[in-house]
Amino acid sequence: MNFVDRTLTCADCGNSFTFSADDQAYHQERGFTNEPRRCPSCRASKRMARNDGGYSDSGYGGQREMFSATCRECGKEALVPFQPRGDKPVYCSDCFRSRRPAPGNRGGGGGGGYGRRW
Repeated sequence: MNFVDRTLTCADCGNSFTFSADDQAYHQERGFTNEPRRCPSCRASKRMARNDGGYSDSGYGGQREMFSATCRECGKEALVPFQPRGDKPVYCSDCFRSRRPAPGNRGGGGGGGYGRRW
């Protein structure tokens, strides 16, 4: 398919930008079906704002949003990295740790925690 440069209007700033034939070919190769809605400048700004909001490109090292809940075990406040729905118990860090099996004692019928012995 032959592509030709197209002029699009940015949904954020309203400025015109070129959706080049090369970019269109790239979009088709990747299976993208929608045209870009933002100009390169607004896309870069949006990406930076998203990364400043607590997430890096690699997905690590950013601040996570924490939610407050009441520990089912002791009744203290528990801060958790997910929105509690109320259908499952939530525990504070101390009670959660006390409920976990000791290292090396995870059940499973012996074998030292390894699936296969050689």
